[in-house]
Order: sequence, then C-alpha cells, then structure tokens
Amino acid sequence: MSATDHSRAAGVLLLCRAEPDRVRPSAQLLREPLLLAPAGDGWSVLVPGEESWQEEDTNLAAITAEWAHALTVAETWPAVGLWWDEEGAGFVVASGFRRTVGHTWLADGSPLGEESALTALRARLGLDPVLDAEAFDRLTHPDSDADAPARVLGLIAVLARAGLQLPAGLTPGSPARELRTAAGAAPAAEPVEWPGWREAVRTGLDASEQGLLGEWIRGPKARALGAAELATGLSLLVFARRGRGSRRGWAVAGAVLMADGALTIAYDAWRARGGPAR
Repeated sequence: MSATDHSRAAGVLLLCRAEPDRVRPSAQLLREPLLLAPAGDGWSVLVPGEESWQEEDTNLAAITAEWAHALTVAETWPAVGLWWDEEGAGFVVASGFRRTVGHTWLADGSPLGEESALTALRARLGLDPVLDAEAFDRLTHPDSDADAPARVLGLIAVLARAGLQLPAGLTPGSPARELRTAAGAAPAAEPVEWPGWREAVRTGLDASEQGLLGEWIRGPKARALGAAELATGLSLLVFARRGRGSRRGWAVAGAVLMADGALTIAYDAWRARGGPAR
C-alpha cells in the first residue's frame, strides 16, 4: 500500500481523561498538527492530521502508542488512543510510567491481542469491573457481524458510560480528513500549536501548581522529583537516538520529562527567592 493510500484509509483519535485546559500543555509538546475539543464531562479528544503518518510503512498502532505515552508520561490522567486502517483497528491505553498496552482487531473484527489490555483499560480509567465486564467480553469474542470499526465503536460505547461524548462526526472508520473537518466544527474546538518554550513553560507551571501534583513542585520533594525526571528523560532520549525505526514518541517523552524536571527545579528555586505565583 502506498503512503497516500494508507493515509486516506487511516485515522487516529486520542481520548484524554482530562479537561482541554489540562491536556493542552502536553499536546503542544508533541509538536504535531492537532485539533483539541471537549469530549464530555472530564474528557478531551485530540485529532492528529493525516500528514503525521504519511511516511510509507508507518505502523499506526505503534505511533498511536507513542503519542499516548508521550501525552501522559508527566501527567496524572490516562489517555486512550484509537486507530484504524484498511488492515484493522485497535486501541492503546497509557497512564504515566505504567506500560502502555493495546489490543488489535483484524479488518473482519477478529480479535488479535491479549485480553489483559482490556483489563488494564478498565483499571486505568476507573471503569466498573462488574457492570462493564460483559461489554468488554463481547469485544474479545469472535463476532461475524462486527468488523474492526464496529469493535472500536463498541469500545466507545463502553467509555460513554464513564462520560465520554465524542463530537458529531468523529466516527472510527472515517478518513482522517473527515475527522479533522468534524473536529474543527465542534464547539470549543481549537488547533494546538507549538507556542515556543517561554509560553509552554508558563502554561506548564500554571497547570502544575493548580493540579493534583501541586505539592510536588516546591521543596525537597520537588527537587527530588525534578532530578528523577531529568535522569529518566535523558535515558529515554538516549534510547530514542540508538533505537531503530520510529522513536519519535520516546524522544518526545524524554524531552517532556527533561523539560518538566528542569522547570520543577528552577521553579522551586525561583519561588524560594520570593518569585510570585501567577
């Protein structure tokens, strides 16, 4: 399949269990063409542009996992990445430093993956392990009436019980251009653009101080956390440079961690000298 055919048939949605204001700083660090829109109570959706995977032989499952991991590596909220192309569809779930896991369905809907991925999805999103168990079981069992996009729609229906409400037109199986058009027409949708490091720093500090990890951005805990992030980020960057194939997600995750660690240490020092909070 050529790169053009691949991009025309493919699509990706990144579902974040957080409001857009909390998602925006991490999304900016991906430095990809993205549209951000609210997707229900406590949810946001990111829609990448098709140019993000126009390279020939791009593995959508792998690049979706890299994006989801990079989005959440320095955050407290999880993300679910949905992908599909002419060969099948699937999902990945990422949350902080936990291992990113995923599940795939072939084009005809046949499950190809570990059921443990659905267990991880339930746990990381806080879904009901009893009430939602039957719905998840159906997604892992053979069903001649459900092709790959139908499987992803079934997954979205389960996530709707946790408050997910995708904007109209964001339907798995649709081409990327249709997704971008639909996302652009959604209420409160916005393009995510790289604002430069100065504004990214400002936005990141605001989000950190107002978030659940606010107590970790000043004092001894902040300095220890910053040093750990710097060390981990450097390791990821070295891995990305030495590895073969697509390592953009790992490189972004490393850059995010190093930037966050450096900012945490610098911010603690600045506030200790009497710098005002915004």
